[in-house]
Amino acid sequence: MNRSDAIIEVDGVTTVLDGHVIHRGLNLTVYRGEVMALIGGSGSGKTTLLRLLLGLEVPQAGSVKIFGHPLGRCAARDLERVRYRWGVLFQHGALFSALNVFDNIALPLRELNSVPDSLVKPLVMLKLAQVGLKPADAFKRPAELSGGMVKRVSLARALILDPQLLFLDEPTAGLDPDSAKQFVRLLRRLRQELGLTVVMVTHDVDTLFAVVDRVAVLAEQRIIACGPLAEVARLPHAFVRNFFLGHLERCAEDDLRRFRLSLDDTSDDGGVPALLREAEETHH
Repeated sequence: MNRSDAIIEVDGVTTVLDGHVIHRGLNLTVYRGEVMALIGGSGSGKTTLLRLLLGLEVPQAGSVKIFGHPLGRCAARDLERVRYRWGVLFQHGALFSALNVFDNIALPLRELNSVPDSLVKPLVMLKLAQVGLKPADAFKRPAELSGGMVKRVSLARALILDPQLLFLDEPTAGLDPDSAKQFVRLLRRLRQELGLTVVMVTHDVDTLFAVVDRVAVLAEQRIIACGPLAEVARLPHAFVRNFFLGHLERCAEDDLRRFRLSLDDTSDDGGVPALLREAEETHH
């Protein structure tokens, strides 16, 4: 890949919070269309790095560019334009308890006021179908949803503005194994259908095996390794050894390929009904 394909460029970043150095000289590049996972031990700076990428923190040194725009150094209006090109799925969903599913998903559309009111309903229902939920789910409150459904609704909201870039914070945390598998299968399908670039923070090895192209390891205040799973998993570093303990035999390319093929079935296709396809075509 060349620099022209770079969606995210983190160059020489140093981050200091409350007098503590979190990152020192950190570099990371994420390319168009790839799924990048950020892994690291507790206190390694994963969450802070994610906040830097979202423009919620500003580094003391170095630069963060997304879509070629330097975060923290551009006009507020330019930053807003960039933010509309990405979606975020927070670890616990961050749904508004006072709003039903429909209104939670519609919120970014209404805040931006970028589409006519007549298109809000078909667009919301389209995203609901894309994440494998039923039309009747639109009228439920967050308290009525299972953990897996909360993740799907949150994902639908993250996708409602048709972003090119998706940030996921521990996307399978709190899910039982079956729900986690279904959610990862959904991510695989949406990544292929929508051509998304994805950056995820995760500690779930199965999620890495299922969907990730490259893994970046945070340790010692920087990215100590970044590459394909099979390469990173064999890094002679204490955190990496412990993280992949018992899983090294699954990291070979043939084993990864077989595992991913096992996920590519149609039991959770979440297909888009014809009526919603028509709505999407009308929107475009």
